[in-house]
Amino acid sequence: MVWQFLRREAPAAVPEKKASAAGRVVAWGGGARAIWSPRDAGSLTRQGFTGNPVGFRAVKLVAEAAAALPVVLQDAERRYEVHPMLDLLRRPNPAQGRAELFEAIYGHLMLNGNAYLEAVPGAGRLPGELHVLRADRLSVVPGADGWPVAYDYTVSGRTHRFSMTGEVPPICHLRNFHPQDDHYGFSPLQAAAVAVDVHNAASTWSKALLDNAARPSGAIVYRGGDGQSALSADQYDRLVTEMESHHQGARNAGRPMLLEGGLDWKPMGFSPSDMEFHKTKEAAAREIATAFGVPPMLLGVPGEATFANYAEANRAFYRVTVLPLAARVLAAVSAFLSQHLGEVVELKPDLDNIPALAGERDAAWARVAAADFLSANEKRAVLGLPPQESA
Repeated sequence: MVWQFLRREAPAAVPEKKASAAGRVVAWGGGARAIWSPRDAGSLTRQGFTGNPVGFRAVKLVAEAAAALPVVLQDAERRYEVHPMLDLLRRPNPAQGRAELFEAIYGHLMLNGNAYLEAVPGAGRLPGELHVLRADRLSVVPGADGWPVAYDYTVSGRTHRFSMTGEVPPICHLRNFHPQDDHYGFSPLQAAAVAVDVHNAASTWSKALLDNAARPSGAIVYRGGDGQSALSADQYDRLVTEMESHHQGARNAGRPMLLEGGLDWKPMGFSPSDMEFHKTKEAAAREIATAFGVPPMLLGVPGEATFANYAEANRAFYRVTVLPLAARVLAAVSAFLSQHLGEVVELKPDLDNIPALAGERDAAWARVAAADFLSANEKRAVLGLPPQESA
């Protein structure tokens, strides 16, 4: 009995099982899983900005429009025409002007949800230079109370730490609202990530069709004589070479095909579902534009005409997207520079000098001018102007 386990017994007979002939096909025939791009900042920027024309144009449209807004500087008493802060913003560093500096800030907010402004110490109270640092290279160092005590800037394996515990902070961190993160902002590109993948996949599919690789436009059927149903190896190689050199690619589009005996051409059309891919691409483009707050009409994306004309879409773009973003960024930058300056001043968009809002401004001026029950100084106050000095 001790050696019983060494005895090899005959395997038990496996009971017969009924199996469908299509069982193996069904097992492997399920729908493929969607493949999504990574959600880190670098991958999103490559897929949604440098690799997607809709995302690129949406970011550029918002950043350039917000950076080009005329800006006024004022305090509780007056509006400044000349001020050291205006001089600093006019030329914040040797490589950039005001528009380039703010375009970089708005661009990082769109792509990363965060923007970082470095103040380089100067001879006076205000910084000598202002620089926008790459958001993907900076990380927050939180303190015991959760507030940032430093920022680490890492590049090529080297790290520089900006301490935030001094008299004035060297870094101004601007970020979008993020409901699930205490230190970093949420970018519109993250919200549009799925639409970006769909749009890029549709573009790749279209390119594959142009290269005659996605699906054949037809089939060559061989009908040999005497019951022969297959080409010889030499015949097959010759046919493939002929197709590749004379009938594939955009250069040979529309070229007639000469078939020899036994060969017959069977055209294949696209099913209605195959023809829907361009509508899917347009829908994805509209979703990308919506995430960035840009009316699709301004990007040339076809679809529903939400606005009656281009001027209305442009005005809504400024009112809903550009002005709120610019007001928030300018308020944060002016508060940051006020800490260095030692006095409270505020940067604001100059609404009276924005061409897109000219119609609204003209209508407001006309209504105020027609109000005969208001004095001249009261009318000026309604329009946000200082009172007129009496002669």
